[in-house]
Amino acid sequence: MKTSVQARLDEESAVALETLERRLGLSSSEIVRTSLCLMLQQQAPVKPRKILGQGEFDSGVTDLATNKKYLETLGQYSGLDADPRRKDKIKRDESVA
Repeated sequence: MKTSVQARLDEESAVALETLERRLGLSSSEIVRTSLCLMLQQQAPVKPRKILGQGEFDSGVTDLATNKKYLETLGQYSGLDADPRRKDKIKRDESVA
């Protein structure tokens, strides 16, 4: 597929294009095509933004986001020691030690 491009060049760009034509022995079309390819290679692909901490922590509760019973005690406990839902896991760990 061929596409035609018309561009208005300022004097500095026109001189640069003519210089490249003479120096490289290429047509202006070849220089423009090569320049486009080089610019595309230089552009780093845009990485999607990552939410910090997303997917890095596991509460051990599989329905934490959907079960409203966990909202009843939200903010009442500070740490695992004070959380009655986790006492059985803490006791098991202490008995091993």
